[in-house]
Amino acid sequence: MNLTVSLLAGLAKVVSGASLRWVDCQPDTCQRVYFANHTSHLDALVLWASLPRHVRALTRPVAAKDYWDRGALRRYISRQFNALLIDRRQIRVHQSPVDLMIEAIGDQYSLIVFPEGGRSEEGELGEFKSGLYYLGKKRPDLELVPVYIDNLNRVLPRGEFLPVPLLSCITLGRPIWLEAGESKADFLTRARQCVLDLKES
Repeated sequence: MNLTVSLLAGLAKVVSGASLRWVDCQPDTCQRVYFANHTSHLDALVLWASLPRHVRALTRPVAAKDYWDRGALRRYISRQFNALLIDRRQIRVHQSPVDLMIEAIGDQYSLIVFPEGGRSEEGELGEFKSGLYYLGKKRPDLELVPVYIDNLNRVLPRGEFLPVPLLSCITLGRPIWLEAGESKADFLTRARQCVLDLKES
């Protein structure tokens, strides 16, 4: 991992004051999908930066192309943390975001995703979109790890460009998998609840 990446990860952790908690889960380089609540544009960067270095090296955050591809600095940062940029405005049937994710991770990388599909307005966890379900269905070998991110929406409030240093906490929980015969609606409800449960843990 190059010096720029190490400095970027260190800066993200300092600005966010993020602490990392593992609850019934341990750092591992096995292929995973970390799925988290989404309240700030810093979520992907800070979660990625908070992972242990050997895990971070094999983890790709999924981020919105319309935000991270806007301007030279954002493009540079997204390349440094190996983000997979998804164009939310040009979704194609034969090249869906899920297919792009599966192609991008191959048999090596893990992903960081935000199943709400966008940032929540008031910090409340929104309903999950179907992408997480199809990732679990198409790649049943992937561990699906719930993550709750607390306080980052106050570190970088909506509409602001510069972060405000505050303490935040990231909690990672027990991995789940899509169960045999489980419907999409039931799975997404269960996955969402796993994230909510971490808020109270």
